[in-house]
Amino acid sequence: MGGQRIILGTRGSDLALAQARLVEEALRAAWPELQIALEIIRTSGDESARPVAVLDRKAGRKGMFTREIERELLSGRIDVAVHSAKDLPSEAVEALEIKATLTRANTEDVLITKNGQRLTGLPSGAIIGTGSIRRQRQLVWRRPDLEIANLSGNVPTRLRKLRENDDWSGIILARAGVARLGLTIDGEILSREDFVPAGGQGVIALQTRRADEGVKRLLDPIDHRATHVCLRAEREFLRLLGGDCNFPVGVQARTEEKELRMHAQVFAEGENAPRVGAVIGAGDAPEKVAAELMEQLYGG
Repeated sequence: MGGQRIILGTRGSDLALAQARLVEEALRAAWPELQIALEIIRTSGDESARPVAVLDRKAGRKGMFTREIERELLSGRIDVAVHSAKDLPSEAVEALEIKATLTRANTEDVLITKNGQRLTGLPSGAIIGTGSIRRQRQLVWRRPDLEIANLSGNVPTRLRKLRENDDWSGIILARAGVARLGLTIDGEILSREDFVPAGGQGVIALQTRRADEGVKRLLDPIDHRATHVCLRAEREFLRLLGGDCNFPVGVQARTEEKELRMHAQVFAEGENAPRVGAVIGAGDAPEKVAAELMEQLYGG
């Protein structure tokens, strides 16, 4: 292993760099002599100042935080792409694969308010900031009397916008991102039953070239198998549904002994309440479990 070098590619946000450092630490623990370099790649999602919800209704958000990184991976400039799994389109690039995942972080969303109020205690007409179509629909379902403000940017930017907007009462963020940045922020952890997380939320996905056996071998010892199985199930459900991070759907899988438990929440156009489903299947057949959940929701 002496002298072998691997290049990780990542976005340059604070959260993306924190995630890349977790990958670097895991690789160093597995391969102490491995030389690891980090390449920061700017994506179209970083360059756009438009709110995510606006992007969703127009060109779509699929790949806006990942396509440039994938391009550099295909070109050979980097060896491993480090992604937030929920940003990856469910339709994979044929020459690439998700080879490994780190242990999943907490998947819930967290409501951060200026006055420490909980969701049920917010006054009618209170303004909550979120750029996620999923979270917007979940909020309108649970609290139709609230107002929604579009919110974009990385985690520190979103927290700053909350402070600067005097008429905003709060914002919703992913709990995993707050934790990985080491921020100590009091907030309400929202129920995973009402606010089902996005597919892949809390997962760091490591993408490689499908033909690069040497790099794939380096990632084998840091792959958290249970997380990877859950991610496979969630991505397959999204693929079957035709929905990614720009679609109002929450889906989450979890392993329990040899079982895989999976539930989903899908908001249809023009309907306030979501369609929900849950299945239990074999832990070694995540794509089959995803198909069964899809059949339960839309079959017949």
